Amino acid sequence: MKIVDVCAFYAPGGGGVRTYVDRKLAAAAARGHEMIVIAPGQEDAIEVRGPASRIRWLRSPSFPLDRTYRYFADRRALHAALGEERPDIVEVSSPWRSASMVADWPGDARRALIAHADPLSAYAYRWFGGVADRATIDRAFDWYWRHLRRLDTRFDMVVSASESLSQRLREGGLRTVVTNPMGVEAGLFSPSLRDEGLRADLLARCGLPPHATLLIGVGRHALEKRWPMLARATTRAAAQVPVGLVIVGDGHARRSAAQAVGENPHIRLLAPIRDRARLARLMASADALIHGCEAETFCFAAAEAIASGLPVIAPDLGGAGDHARRAGGLLYRSADEKDAADAIVRFARERDRIARPASPIRTMDQHFDDLFLAYAGAPRSAAA
Repeated sequence: MKIVDVCAFYAPGGGGVRTYVDRKLAAAAARGHEMIVIAPGQEDAIEVRGPASRIRWLRSPSFPLDRTYRYFADRRALHAALGEERPDIVEVSSPWRSASMVADWPGDARRALIAHADPLSAYAYRWFGGVADRATIDRAFDWYWRHLRRLDTRFDMVVSASESLSQRLREGGLRTVVTNPMGVEAGLFSPSLRDEGLRADLLARCGLPPHATLLIGVGRHALEKRWPMLARATTRAAAQVPVGLVIVGDGHARRSAAQAVGENPHIRLLAPIRDRARLARLMASADALIHGCEAETFCFAAAEAIASGLPVIAPDLGGAGDHARRAGGLLYRSADEKDAADAIVRFARERDRIARPASPIRTMDQHFDDLFLAYAGAPRSAAA
């Protein structure tokens, strides 16, 4: 089977989507499939990843809201690339321009829309949540739901990574939604990697003794991740309990997080850790993972934390909250700094009595097995 992923969010400095796609390239090759990723790049280029996998960059302009990314602007170029590749199935990883372009492509390949992003949660609910409830915001953005329903009629499936997102999509009128949860990289994250010496060193870097609580946050610095809010919440909590926070990541909004940290010696911003084994050791050595984004469709960081034996402190909406619920973590009201601080204090005072979660059973291998089986069984689309 030849799979082409039209992926607008695949970028050299990308976060979870890039990690996911790189794993999928390897998984497809291991199962005998050919896979090509078409991504917006600085120049037209081909990046060979293996005998049956490559990245095909199409020259594209920068995305104005986040310079880390670019966006597909040339419909003809994208259609030409798809025509040259002649895929059996095309998947598209953004509900915006690229999805419409793929829907309009006159080829007869099967088509899947992957719900990697939840734009209403990432933007509209975050912008207007202080003045209106979600139902009111949904009515104001009914044009977006109409757009999704139109796409739903032109794709063979819409793949969602969590049941909470699937439920929202179905309630919005989509009829081809299938839930295929993601998972963790098998054999990498484990509680056995916990290193008390590393934990003590990290706490010392935060100016704290070994008996203090060590929280870790992992993810790119973007406004929807709410790192500044978590920094302020940790500062609030530190007035009641000794707690340190280490945030691993980078991105265009890093300055906002640094300003929120200010002169607080108990919070440290670390550069991204590309070495996955090193990240797994670091994660297992913390006391809990804390997350601030209510717009996650799955949340790899939370899944990897649970696989590392860490409780998760997360907002009560989105993929991170789904993980926390299943694994007995702590929830706080989304976007509520004081409630997040209260959750940190509660965890710090009760951490010795909070059971560490067992590693989740589901792995990325199982996710990809299910995905490729669904692709193989999907009916062939009629030419547009």
